Amino acid sequence: MEEFDNLTENHPEKLLPPAPALYAAPVSFGIKSWAEEDRPREKLLQKGRAALSDAELLAILLGSGTAKLSAVDVAKLVLKAAQNDLNTLARFSVKELMKQKGIGEARAITIVAALELGRRRRDAAAPARPTITGSRDIYRVVQPYLQDLPHEEFWVILLNRANVVMRVVSISRGGVAGTVADPKLIFKEALEQLASSIILIHNHPSGNRNPSAADIALTRKLKEAGQFLDLPILDHLIYTDQGYHSFADEGML
Repeated sequence: MEEFDNLTENHPEKLLPPAPALYAAPVSFGIKSWAEEDRPREKLLQKGRAALSDAELLAILLGSGTAKLSAVDVAKLVLKAAQNDLNTLARFSVKELMKQKGIGEARAITIVAALELGRRRRDAAAPARPTITGSRDIYRVVQPYLQDLPHEEFWVILLNRANVVMRVVSISRGGVAGTVADPKLIFKEALEQLASSIILIHNHPSGNRNPSAADIALTRKLKEAGQFLDLPILDHLIYTDQGYHSFADEGML
């Protein structure tokens, strides 16, 4: 027994098995564990913004992921919900974005703000006072105002005698199925700006370009009032994100 005690006292490791590892080193699945050239921020700095995918650019906006998903993974899920179409994503509201995994209010607001900046950049790049020569010019002028809207709005373009845009004016905002356009407001704006002619525009969020019976009746009513005030209605454009219907082009004015 004394010999055994001396052995355990002087060489305890010979009799005791090594302690098992109770905790394995954690495995990281986050962006920081990736190769540096694959991280979105580093990739942008090294290769330029054009080298990044939509998901990687969106991941930079998100900043971080979740406990189980990287920021790129979260971004891919968001894009998948929008059919991987940035135009569809631009129509998502803050509440709709918050339904996606890993997207809270702050991240949803960041995405909406970034896409709105993109729209405003396109608007700022357009000529300040374009000349209207046809329906295609009208569509280009109002696109920044009506693109991606989930509800109907009614706008007018006021022109001078040379058909140069003086002002683009919002008249009313409605629901998914329609909006009310008050003739008094339309002609009040035109008279105050000393406009020479008016173009009417409203959008159909459904994508249906065909005018309704109410659209046709309103156009006739405004055309008659414009003739009396010497403020001719040159066109009424029904806007959709995929195209438009022009009353003038179709001989309906």
